[in-house]
Order: sequence, then structure tokens, then C-alpha cells
Amino acid sequence: MAKRIPSTMGSNTRLAHAGNDPGEFFGFVNPPVVHASTVLFPDAATMAARSQRYTYGTRGTPTTDALAQAVNELEGSAGTILVPSGLAAVTLPLLAFLSAGDHVLIVDSVYHPTRRFADTMLKRLGVEVGYYEPSVGAGIASLMKPTTRVVFTESPGSNTFEMQDIPAIAKAAHAGGAIVMMDNTWATALYFKPIDFGVDIVIHAATKYPAGHSDVLLGLVSANEQCWPRLEDTFLTMGCCVGPDDAYQVLRGMRTMGVRLDHHQKSAFDIARWLETQPGVARVLHPGLESHPSHDLWKRDFSGASGIFSIVLDGGGQAQAHAFLDALSIFGLGYSWGGFESLAVHVHLGDRTVANGSYEGPLIRLQIGLEDVADLKADLATALTAAREA
Repeated sequence: MAKRIPSTMGSNTRLAHAGNDPGEFFGFVNPPVVHASTVLFPDAATMAARSQRYTYGTRGTPTTDALAQAVNELEGSAGTILVPSGLAAVTLPLLAFLSAGDHVLIVDSVYHPTRRFADTMLKRLGVEVGYYEPSVGAGIASLMKPTTRVVFTESPGSNTFEMQDIPAIAKAAHAGGAIVMMDNTWATALYFKPIDFGVDIVIHAATKYPAGHSDVLLGLVSANEQCWPRLEDTFLTMGCCVGPDDAYQVLRGMRTMGVRLDHHQKSAFDIARWLETQPGVARVLHPGLESHPSHDLWKRDFSGASGIFSIVLDGGGQAQAHAFLDALSIFGLGYSWGGFESLAVHVHLGDRTVANGSYEGPLIRLQIGLEDVADLKADLATALTAAREA
């Protein structure tokens, strides 16, 4: 078991050493990549009692343990499970804590695949699904029912970046007997630690910033002391585990996540502020900007921002959005984010019920990568010109 890193140490020091114990692995600075299913027991009594650390590949290996412990160090969580994708990190805890007849409240600005899962599988399993306005805060108490078991949050909201008052929501949810889950992929534990703000279950698409290189799919789910036993039991029951190479790649990516995320943040702020001054841009949706309607919440609770935000073009429709995207040469057209490369996508909000918003033109989501800011600005300037000419 790796030694715990004091919480007083800086984030980059903790990232460099969390989940690491060279003394257990003959001095090697990285844990071994253990490819295993079968584990042998020394005798029948040990096998019958399963009284050894490793019993089967689905129940953990030195590789997966190293990553889980590193995440626990960052989150302050009682335990973490590793699952094959960010979406699996959403669906597994919902299945763990919801049953037929239960009610779940989900923020209306949630990641679309989360909404699809709720509207299809959860409803089919007899779970009542409701959506709430991102700005509801403590007012969520009025939406809760005696059967409300989970409040699912995401702050800032997917694509449109509305901030939520997480402490107020958590307090109201707990008073009503519900637990709180939060998708914290945008900020990561470096810029916001949900458990410190009353969240019970923390969800991450480690595909994004922890991995950081657009080459692996993996999800993380961390829980507080109260929720960890049920989450772990569901995880073991479902057998939803990850391969050792993927776990190792994410752990390796986490060693440099602080340095990368700092670069993403600085570049994104620079470009976002510049975009606020450009013709053809009606609005920039970045909670770290003073112009953002819920900037005060971000400033109160978050210690930083990542590299993803959206812009609203000043008029037009799909033709203008496509002209903008097709004119880009450095920004790629892709749905993911958190990697080294800059990306852009046209956002559609047709499935929302209470947080559709009113926008002057098409929404374009930008992932600011690790390229030089001057080159990215030039690429965006070309795209804005193309959109206006369209």
C-alpha cells in the first residue's frame, strides 16, 4: 500500500507521487502493468476464506489499485472504482443507488449521453426522472419528492457552462434524504473537490484531462465513507472493470495533469477574453470571465478553470456554424476534449426542457489545447470571417 501524501503539499507534488510505492516494486518508480485474470492461492484454507489481497482480476490488481489510490488522494474519497468510459462512470452509480419507484433529479444542462441513459434505461427500469434549472440552488428542495433518492449535478453545465450552487443543493438534497452525485470532469479535483462541498459521489471521464492524450477511454467514480460500500458492491457485482494498460496510461497522464491543465487554463482565458472583443462573437460562455452571469459562484467555489468553453456567434444558423467549423485548420472537429489538441463542435440544445436559453446565433464549443495561443487566435479569426461571409 502506497504511503499517503500530506494534504499540505502542492498539487503537482501530490500528482507526482500519489498511488506510488517503489518499495513494493523493487524500486521501480512506476507500478507494474499487471495483465491478469487468475490469481493463485497458497493453500485451500486461504482460497476458501479468500484471505489475501488479490483473488481475481476483476477485484483489483496492483495497477488498478495504484490509480484508485492516486485518485483518492486527490479527491479525499473513501474509495474509487475504475470503469471503461466516462459514460460508464455516470451509469454505474445511478444503477447502484436507484431502484424501481425512485425519483431522480438531474440538472437540465447535463452531458447529453447522461440524459439519454436517464430517459431510456432508467425510465424503463421504473425510475421517475425529473430535470431542474441549473440556477435552482436551495430551491431544489421544492422539486424533491418523498421518493427522491439522487440529485445529479454537473457544474459548469455541459456545453453552455451554467454554474450551480453545489453546497446549497447538497444541503437541500441531504435534508430530503437524497444523495448528491456530481460530474466534475470539467474542473477535475485540482480546481474543485466536490466531497468538500457536500457531494457524495464524484464522477470523472478520465478520458479527458487525467489521460490527456486522446488515446484512452476510462471513467472514475469516487465516493465518501457513507456511499462507498454500496458503490463498491455494485461495481463488483456488475464486473465492469478496466484493462491494465488503460489504467496505467491514465496514471501516467495524471503525473503531468497539473502542468497541462495550468497551460490549458491560461490559454483558454487568453483566447476567451480575446474572443469577447471580436466581431461576429455575440457572447463567450466561460464561467471564469467576469461577464458570465454566474461568475460569482465560480469565483467562490472553484480555484481554477479548464480549457473548454463555448461561444455564441452573432446571428446566423447551421450554415454559419458549418462555415466557421470548415474554415478551421488547427482546431479539429471532434466531440471529445481534454487532450493535447484543440477541438471545436457545433452545439445543439434541442433535448433540454427547462434550460434551453436564448442565444443570438449558433453555439460553438471550443477545447483549447496545448498549441501556441497566437496560432489558435489566427485560426479562429479566419473561421469568424468565414461565418460572417456565409
